[in-house]
This record gives sequence, C-alpha cells and structure tokens, in this order.
Amino acid sequence: MTTERMASSNSQLAVVDRDAVSDSDEQIVQMFLATCCRTPNTRRNYERALSAFRKFISNKTLREVTWRELEAYKLFLTQGGYSYPRQLAPASIAAFIAPLKSFYKWGSDLHIGFFSNNPTLSVRIPTINITSRRNFLTKREVGNLLRELQKQGLRNYLIGLTLVMLGLRVSELTAMKWGDFHSDPLESSVWLTITQAKGGKRREIKVPPILWELYSQLSSLRAGTNEPDKDLLMFSLSSRQVERIIKNAGEVSFIEKKLTPHWLRHTNATLALLQGASLQQVQESLGHSHINTTQRYLHTVQQIQKAAPDFVEDSLRDFIE
Repeated sequence: MTTERMASSNSQLAVVDRDAVSDSDEQIVQMFLATCCRTPNTRRNYERALSAFRKFISNKTLREVTWRELEAYKLFLTQGGYSYPRQLAPASIAAFIAPLKSFYKWGSDLHIGFFSNNPTLSVRIPTINITSRRNFLTKREVGNLLRELQKQGLRNYLIGLTLVMLGLRVSELTAMKWGDFHSDPLESSVWLTITQAKGGKRREIKVPPILWELYSQLSSLRAGTNEPDKDLLMFSLSSRQVERIIKNAGEVSFIEKKLTPHWLRHTNATLALLQGASLQQVQESLGHSHINTTQRYLHTVQQIQKAAPDFVEDSLRDFIE
C-alpha cells in the first residue's frame, strides 16, 4: 500500500473513531433503550436506573466508568441511595444494578463498540431472598376470588381467569389483542402469542377451550361484531387498574393476603406442577429464561406433596391410634 493510500486510510479510521466518541451519553442511552427494551415497563425501569447512575457519576461520562464507580454506587444504594437513611432491600438494589450490567454488556459488544470494556463484569448483584414460596392462593381462595370477579362482569372475570389459568404478567395481559390468538394446523386448539413478553421475547401459550369461548364473547361485545379487528385490545386497562381490580376483589372475598396479580402467576405455576406438569412445560408457559426460576416453585410443590413428617408417619402408622 502506498504512503498516500495509508494516510487516506488512517484518516478515514480517525473520522470513524471521532464519530464514535462524539456520541453523547444521552444518545448512547437512548440507542440502548430503543434496541434492548421492547416493553414500556422494561424501558421505564431501565431508564430510571440509568438516570440514577448518571446522577451519581455526575463528574464522569459513561465511558470513563470503571468497576470502582460501580462498587461505590452499589455501596451508596446499600446505604439507602437517594432515600437515605432508609435502607434499600436487595431486590431494590438489584433493580438498579441489573440494567447497568445489561447496558455495559450491550455497549461493549464488538459490533456496538461504544465502550472498550465492560466494567460491570466483576460487579455482583445482591442475593435476593425467594419470597414466592408462600405467595399463592389455595383452590378455595381462587374460587372465592373468581366468584367475586364474575359478579363484577365478564371483563373482570376474564382478567382473573387469564391471570390464574395462563400465568400472564400484568403487562402481557394489558397488551393482549384479538389478533394474538390463532389455531394450530389441525384447528384442534387455540394458542395465544405473547408479543410483548419480558426481555422482548415471544412465546406461545395454549388457551383452554372454556377460556377461548369467553374471549370470543368479550371481543364480540367490545367490537359490536362477531369479527373483531385484529388490533382490538382485549383489556383496555392500565396495569394499575388491573392491580386495583384484583386487590379489591381479594378484600371483598375476605382473602387475608396482600393479593396482587403476580400472586395469580405464582398460583398458576404451583397448581400446574401439583397437577403433574413438567418443569419445562411451566417454564415455557410462564416465559422464564432460566429453568432455575421455575425450580423455585418445584421446591414449594415438593413441600406440599409430601414432607419428612409424612414419611415418618407412614413408618409408624401401625403404632398410631
């Protein structure tokens, strides 16, 4: 290569490098949010976490951050962060750190190239205690809740049925459209495509026949026709409104638990495993990225099915009146 061509090539590379460096922190953050946050809830949570961290490192750019700033930030959060002196729970700290790990992993990818390295690699997310082991309803409680929701009308009844039978997240329920339903090739069953799942993933959930009949009724009522538009929202409500519906129905049903829609998701997983569903089936239905998340429910189910005292009782049955 001639000296002139080499000089020209180096000049072009310099322009590329300057262009890459010229991207402001705000531009990088917005590109990340647009690329990696498919659902409104995820985007809102990630935006909040990145904004809080940028406030903490106000005298540095995101490119200048090292593991030291991240560990200092984690200590800051442990001590309460901007809510000091109230201490933050491990789950709250994780909610601020996990988005940073995703952000720097994305930005340090060779094909992205905003950061020369990933400073979060050595930063550990706090261990979160499992709180879902008892966060489920009994069959009687589910029955009482559904009866109360049924009194309130088809829409509210279907909200409860959908949460407990399909195990949807609230954000997934409020995003459901008529066009998300489809039949299998043999037209023997109906499936729901979750298009706005956590992490931007898609999944398919089989819809029980009785639930499909009720969806058909609701869509016809809402659209005023037996052929609703595919973009018709099944539940034109916000997440907060759904949470209030479930909470209020739980109180009227005398359920002495701080009931939320997510309890019905836990109930779905617990009942499915108790009735013989495999871990893989529950994982696919709930959309868990890792089987370890689903195994938490298995621990609960194993305790319910037969605990150590039950085995001792079996061995001593001849001596117990």
